[in-house]
Amino acid sequence: MEVKKNSAKAWVLAARPKTLPAAVMPVVVGCALASACCAFKPSAALLCAAFALCMQVAANFINDLFDYLHGADREDRLGPARACAQGWISPHAMAWGIGVTILLSAALGLSAFFLTRASLPFGGWELIAVGALCFIFAFLYTTSLSYLGLGDVLVVVFFGLVPVCGTYYIQACHLPWAVVISSLGCGLVTDTLLVVNNYRDRDQDRLSGKRTIIVRWGEAFGRYAYLALGLLGAALMCLTFHLTGFSLLAHLWAPAAYLFLHATTWRQLCAIRQGSALNAILGQTARNILFFGLLQAAALIF
Repeated sequence: MEVKKNSAKAWVLAARPKTLPAAVMPVVVGCALASACCAFKPSAALLCAAFALCMQVAANFINDLFDYLHGADREDRLGPARACAQGWISPHAMAWGIGVTILLSAALGLSAFFLTRASLPFGGWELIAVGALCFIFAFLYTTSLSYLGLGDVLVVVFFGLVPVCGTYYIQACHLPWAVVISSLGCGLVTDTLLVVNNYRDRDQDRLSGKRTIIVRWGEAFGRYAYLALGLLGAALMCLTFHLTGFSLLAHLWAPAAYLFLHATTWRQLCAIRQGSALNAILGQTARNILFFGLLQAAALIF
């Protein structure tokens, strides 16, 4: 692929568009839960979505730069090409890109803070602490924690608990257990994206010293972990419907539709097993994650 250095196309590729549904999905679910209790606030919802997208792009830029500096983007890399490793974006320019996206994320987060602080139990200051943790762990993930096999925990927290609970809390000003359960389901389903990445890269990660859970526990564990995460996510979606007073039988179509997509993708993953062909599974998994959120939101709203 021919990409001009530091061009707009290079920055779009560095942002990794296929990963962005993972940032939007939990915000959609948080908004649907707020709407179900008549607390939906469009302006707050838009700020949450924009913050999540900017943080995802910032995290992708950080990952691109620091993996390049660590030498983790090896020549035998199987996944999509990375901007710094390919020379599409210089490390200096990427550092500036990280700074700009972090500042933009901070501005959006502060906007949500000032918009809602008067109605929140603690004046909204708790949101500042959560936002600060988002920035800190965006750096720690690539620079150290992913090499220790802790990436999956961070995905559940920062792509499940934080965005779903945060989006709901900003709008409804309280946090029931149903929202927490739903956020865990979103985090587990989003983790399937990381599992596919780590499953595909297991041999390269082993050589690079990246001790993911699949490197530690093996290929078979990775395959069945992918399946189990989707099953648990669907089960928690069902529990969310029950806790929010919805008829599970009337809304069973939502987890069933997601599980059909998830199981179909899992069967393809099992058939491929290794190599760059697993990149197709990455795209399908991103689609499944988005549908998980849309299906749950549709069931909660309609």
